[in-house]
Amino acid sequence: MILYILWLRQIKRYLRSKSRIVGSLGQPILFLVALGFGFGPIYAKAGGGNYVQFLAPGIIAMSILFSAIFAGIEVIWDKQFGFLKETLVAPVSRTKIMIGRTLGGATVATIQGLIVFIITLFIGFRPVSIMGAIFSFIVMFLIAMLFTALGTAIASRLEDMQGFQLISNFLVMPIFFLSGALFPLTGLPKIIEYIVRIDPLSYGVDALRGLLSNASNLGIGLDLIVLLSFVIVITIIGAWQFSKIEI
Repeated sequence: MILYILWLRQIKRYLRSKSRIVGSLGQPILFLVALGFGFGPIYAKAGGGNYVQFLAPGIIAMSILFSAIFAGIEVIWDKQFGFLKETLVAPVSRTKIMIGRTLGGATVATIQGLIVFIITLFIGFRPVSIMGAIFSFIVMFLIAMLFTALGTAIASRLEDMQGFQLISNFLVMPIFFLSGALFPLTGLPKIIEYIVRIDPLSYGVDALRGLLSNASNLGIGLDLIVLLSFVIVITIIGAWQFSKIEI
């Protein structure tokens, strides 16, 4: 029951904040339009084909990443306004509380990804198959779970929102730019290639690209195994960090 209540709270807060929904779409649309049409001719001349087809899965993953990891800031918000204290004194394990919050944040981030997916259709993106598009929703949710849990783990150790934003940006930007969301991950220097291999988002982007554009480099099976492994590990770490919160 507590899982459902915490999940529902996250959904209601998201749906009631129209400015949050609209504002979070600005960056993905800017990337899609500016990069998709700006670099499209250059990408095509280089033999890469339709850049919008390549870019759209990466931008969908980007919108989920930002929405998911910044869901952790709500932990700090609830700390400061007393809601978290009221939740923690309930006769429920902290692990269940963390999982409920994470599921809610992941659902919100997935909804955000679905909205961006719909926007890409108007930009000119076309999924290769309906089934691929349906299965891509599973990948979106895995990405959302991973980074919502990561955001919760970070927020559990902090007391102020400014610190959370600084640390999150320090992590988010390298994770995003080294994921292959904007450019192909081929012909990279060895050191960058090794970093890319440990970037969890690169597997999410590759899986989405495989399902939506039939352009996976690593194989969708490997992508899903690695993503699921990251989700389990980071969720365990997030639950451990959340259990150590002192109010």
